[in-house]
Order: sequence, then C-alpha cells, then structure tokens
Amino acid sequence: MTTSLQAQERKDFRQSTLKSMRHVGQFPAVIYGSKEESKSLYVNVGDFLKTIREVGRNGVISLEVDGKKYNVVLSDYQADPIKREVLHADFLAVDMSKEIQVNVRVSLVGEAAGVKDGGVLQQPLHEVSISSTPSEIPQVIEVDVSNLQVGETISVGDIKQNTSYEINHEDDETIVSILAPRQEEEISTGEEQEPGIPENVEGRETKAVE
Repeated sequence: MTTSLQAQERKDFRQSTLKSMRHVGQFPAVIYGSKEESKSLYVNVGDFLKTIREVGRNGVISLEVDGKKYNVVLSDYQADPIKREVLHADFLAVDMSKEIQVNVRVSLVGEAAGVKDGGVLQQPLHEVSISSTPSEIPQVIEVDVSNLQVGETISVGDIKQNTSYEINHEDDETIVSILAPRQEEEISTGEEQEPGIPENVEGRETKAVE
C-alpha cells in the first residue's frame, strides 16, 4: 500500500509568503518528470518526515496536490545541518511500469573473519546506482562479510545474482576488502610491504558515514 502525502501548489513566490509558510510548518518543494509539467509546491514538514520514516528514502509516495494524485519518489532534498530544518525537496513523478535510476546505500552485515584475525576492513563503495521499477527499489543493499578473510574482496559482480534490479557498475568494482595490517599501513605511509603479517596488530574497521 502506497503512503499518501498532501501538498499544495505554490503560486506566490514572494519572500514574505515563504517566511509565513515556514512559520506554520510548511516548506517549498517541486514535482517533475514522467511527462508531468514541473510544479512548485508547499509540503508540511511533520507530514513529510513521517512519510519518509514509513516508506524509506527510496519508497514510492502517493503525492496529492490539490486533489490530483501522483506516484513519486524523493529525488533529492536539502536540510539545514545546524537547525535540522528541511529546506527544499524534489519529487520525481514515476511510471510504475518503467525503470528509473536511483542510488541505494550499501550496508555491511556481520563481523568479517579477517578482521577477527587482525585484518583491516576497507569499504570503497558505500552506495550503488541501480535501475529498477519503482516498486522493486530496495531501501538498502546488504552485503554479508562474515566469511571474508584477509586478502579477500567482495566486488559488484558477487552481489548481482538473483536481484530484481540492475546494478549500474562494472562487475570488478570493489565493494569491500580485508587488508593485512601491514598492507593497510603502507597505503597510509607509502612504505614498502614486508613479507608476512605482523603479530599483535589489531585491525580497525572503516564504516560508512550515515
């Protein structure tokens, strides 16, 4: 079931009107795409945040604008990092039968065996671009690293099987790897690698920034 969100068309673009709308909990937005004429909107902040919590960052929303409904996904939004206020949002109107491109976060699951052995986890790819019909877009792509050993890598090709969407990356692009502690130190310092793995060196895990 698609979650609904109410909006109203923005026809007055005076700064004083914008301030008044913000004062009553509204913020400006725009809807575009899927052969729809771009429209400027006002959306209630509380309703918007509640909807995103319910459907997720890539979920389909039934956006009702002055009585007319559109299937949309949240294309982009801006927020004030200090005041934690939503400043603007872009809604992409979608055809539910046609594929669109979106970015989806990659989440690592489990504790890698190689990290337990002193290796260092590196995750160069924190999100991937996918092509999918709107209803098949995952909120997050989970990658199980539990069995990943020192010197091993998980690449895009390893996670492409049995998915209902297409990942728009080369198969050999690295998602996560486990480096030997000395090798990781070389990357940081530029020193030459010495053979063998030093003893009693604890690994540190690099995680995605939320």
